[in-house]
Amino acid sequence: MRPSIASRPSRLSPLVVAIGLVLAACTSTASPGWTYEPPPPTASPAASASAGASAAPSAAPSAAPSAAPSAAPSGGGTGTTLKVTAQNIAFDVSTLTAPAGAAFQIDFDNQDASVQHNVTIKDASGNITFKGDLVTGVAQTVYNVPAMPAGTYTFYCIVHPNMTGTLTVQ
Repeated sequence: MRPSIASRPSRLSPLVVAIGLVLAACTSTASPGWTYEPPPPTASPAASASAGASAAPSAAPSAAPSAAPSAAPSGGGTGTTLKVTAQNIAFDVSTLTAPAGAAFQIDFDNQDASVQHNVTIKDASGNITFKGDLVTGVAQTVYNVPAMPAGTYTFYCIVHPNMTGTLTVQ
């Protein structure tokens, strides 16, 4: 014979306790003990020197970062953006050209679903000069490549070394 529900000891499952805590936190009327406020924007010297430029911050929040490349790569490059797509375990290009002595970007598009790819660059002696983060497809990223001296380089996927091409920096 089973004991009645009323005579069983009361035990709350961890799930019920967790749900109760979440509900209590969500319905609390107390104000939070902390907030995040980003630092105020600073006016650039160029903006304050131009006629009619306002140093007042915008009331609208800034947009979330996107994977789209910016007009000028970080590091003060020439704004050169090279496009490379990985699909069917192959790059869509076998040759690329970049400016010598200037940073540039690689707009990388991995079209192989659930497959990791990247762009790695090595010099003629085999030393890696740039290694992009792995990207699991289908996804895009923009690599900011630092300035490189003139020469012929090999670009390849670190995961699939048969995916190769030639980068000419001139």
